[in-house]
Amino acid sequence: DAGARRLHLVDLNGAFEGKPVNGDVVRAVAARFPNIPVQIGGGIRDAATVAAYLEAGVQYCIIGTKAVQEPQFVIDLCKQFPGHIIVGIDAKNGMVATDGWAEVSSVSAIALAKQFEQAGVSAIVYTDIARDGMMTGVNVEETAKLASSINIPVVASGGVTNMDDIKALCAVENQGIMGTILGRSIYEGTIDLAEAQRYVDQYA
Repeated sequence: DAGARRLHLVDLNGAFEGKPVNGDVVRAVAARFPNIPVQIGGGIRDAATVAAYLEAGVQYCIIGTKAVQEPQFVIDLCKQFPGHIIVGIDAKNGMVATDGWAEVSSVSAIALAKQFEQAGVSAIVYTDIARDGMMTGVNVEETAKLASSINIPVVASGGVTNMDDIKALCAVENQGIMGTILGRSIYEGTIDLAEAQRYVDQYA
C-alpha cells in the first residue's frame, strides 16, 4: 500500500546453513503478492535452487557468499536465468565479508563487482555490515564509490535510518544507485515508507 517497488527477503538461516531453510515462507510471500517483484538472498548455492524460486514466482535471486568463492557460478547463472540474478556484496571497510558476515576476506568490493560487469547481473546489493541494523546512517560515500566504479546498478543497504539517509542517497543516485533497502527503519517507525517512496519518485 505504501508503494514499495520490491520486497527484499533474506533467508538468514539459509545463509548459515548453505541451503534454503525458509523456502516455504518465501514461496508463500511470492504467491501472496504477485504484483510486486520479490528478491531473495541467503543459502542460494546452486542452479536448482534458483530455478525453484523463479518457478514459485520470485523475480530475483541474490547470490552472496558463492559469488565471492566462485565468480564463474554467477556468470553461468546469468546465462541460464538472464535478468534474474543479483549479486549481494556485504563489506566492511570496503572489503568483502562472507558466510553470514562471519568472515571478512581480502577481496575488495569494487574488485569483486568488476568481475560481473560483462555477465549480465541485474544489480548489486551493497550492504555495509558495520552499519546494518545499527540505525547509524547509511554509508553514502562507500556506496557511491562502488556505484561510480562499475556499470551495474547498485542498491544501497545497511544503516538507512531516516529521511536524511534517503535524501543523501538521492543526491548521488546519478552515480549509479538504483534504490535502497529498508528494514529496521520501517519496523521501528523511523521512516515512513510511503513518504520515502514519494520523495524518491521525484528522481525516477
